[in-house]
Amino acid sequence: MTVTDSLLAYSLAASLLTITPGLDTALILRTATLEGGRKAFMAALGINTGCFIWGAMVAFGLAALLAVSELAYMLLKWAGAVYLCWLAFHMLRTPVTPQLNEGEGTARHSNWFIRGMLGNVLNPKVGVFYVSFLPQFIPAGHNPVEWTFLLVSIHVVLGTLWSLTLINASRRVAHILKKPVVARWLNRITGGLFLLFAARLAASS
Repeated sequence: MTVTDSLLAYSLAASLLTITPGLDTALILRTATLEGGRKAFMAALGINTGCFIWGAMVAFGLAALLAVSELAYMLLKWAGAVYLCWLAFHMLRTPVTPQLNEGEGTARHSNWFIRGMLGNVLNPKVGVFYVSFLPQFIPAGHNPVEWTFLLVSIHVVLGTLWSLTLINASRRVAHILKKPVVARWLNRITGGLFLLFAARLAASS
């Protein structure tokens, strides 16, 4: 596989991976709708940071432990499941007060950068996926460390573009979704999805 073929094939595969609905999409849409685009973008930056952390572990061989050590995988997956449950219960129990304008309520809302990063780092499925996925697109004879970070960077750029698309799309219907009744149900639905993701993660092997 040539360098050009590798980059094109990876970009296509990473694009499909990025737009596939999942935890990251649910987190960004919910945050953009109820707390504003700025906090949603901070969540996206946290998710991207998590990707780079996993990329670093893959580049230096640490993430491979998840593929060969059942104990390491079990510990991380249960930590991730508990964290997702905590996020879900926080959404389900905390009263919803949608922001009408960007910048409102900065002090009372949690750090979505940290939440986005932890949601990614504590998901062992991301690590196992990177371990099995990234090496396929590293051309023979090239530095695997440099190429791992290059491929992760491409994934991050695609993820950022997708996040901005979701944030801008949410603004078009924000006047409807920020109504108190609709916002409460949106929070409950997202919290339910997080519980589902937690259950799936706990059941994974």
